[in-house]
Amino acid sequence: MNDQAIDVSILIVSYNTRDMTVECIESIFDQTTEHTFEVIVIDNDSSDGSAEAIREQCPQVTIIESGENLGFARANNEASKVACGSRILLLNPDTVILDKAIDKLLDFAGENPDNRMWGGRHVFRDGSKNTYNCWSDYTLWSVFCSCTALSKFFSHSNLFNPRPYPKYDRMSVKEVDIITGCYLLIDADLWIELEGFDPDYFLFAEEADLCVRARMKGARPLLTPDSRIIHDGGGSAPIKSEDRRIQLLKAERQYHRKHFGPMGARAACLLIDMRVTLLALVGTLQYLLTGRRNPRASMALLRRRREWA
Repeated sequence: MNDQAIDVSILIVSYNTRDMTVECIESIFDQTTEHTFEVIVIDNDSSDGSAEAIREQCPQVTIIESGENLGFARANNEASKVACGSRILLLNPDTVILDKAIDKLLDFAGENPDNRMWGGRHVFRDGSKNTYNCWSDYTLWSVFCSCTALSKFFSHSNLFNPRPYPKYDRMSVKEVDIITGCYLLIDADLWIELEGFDPDYFLFAEEADLCVRARMKGARPLLTPDSRIIHDGGGSAPIKSEDRRIQLLKAERQYHRKHFGPMGARAACLLIDMRVTLLALVGTLQYLLTGRRNPRASMALLRRRREWA
């Protein structure tokens, strides 16, 4: 990383998100006027002409063409090597900056420097609340609740659905365990100390791992409702839902093995196996009894188990 000379380096990983990425970049320049910044886009070998379009329509940004799909963690690590900001903002391409959100987030960080990691509020295109801006830590209990569907049936319960902070309305300042990596501000020196994301993660769970390690260094991730962005959700990784679920299962098992210890990791992975198996059996039974659901969708994750387990 170069000498720190500007307020923030904004890192964007692009993968077949040409139009969204351009819209995101334009919103950054339109809405960020009070702080110095640079935008670094790393393109993960897109096939939709993303790099060419960004270079033509947004000539003020730095573009890195990876030549392969590095995934989210490794791509951000590569982009950060040329960053020179005092802070680093991880930003998804399926976001739009609203109401000087980055300026407000940097001001908030300046007012709360000891926290060392900061995030904002997310909304969908229609202005409705997007709750995926933060999470509590994975625990063996949260894995059990998810795998037994308790978190689904009691979605508003802090006890049975602890990870998405169901009682937090996102309209107040709050310390959280994990800030979602699509809009995460971090001190550059902390990023360097942590050596960025763990490159073993490809997609999903990398920010959970980053925040856990950052908190071990004394960071306290903090959210402000005043910094507001549009986050469409899912647009930054345009892959079919089955592949996304496989990537998520793989990432969660990686995380559990790294952070839960041998016995906890084994228990968590057994719970995940149990859930996938039960979903396949229930889907098949439903098809046999009613004929209304294709069993192939239910069996897909079980059939592709070698890819995620």
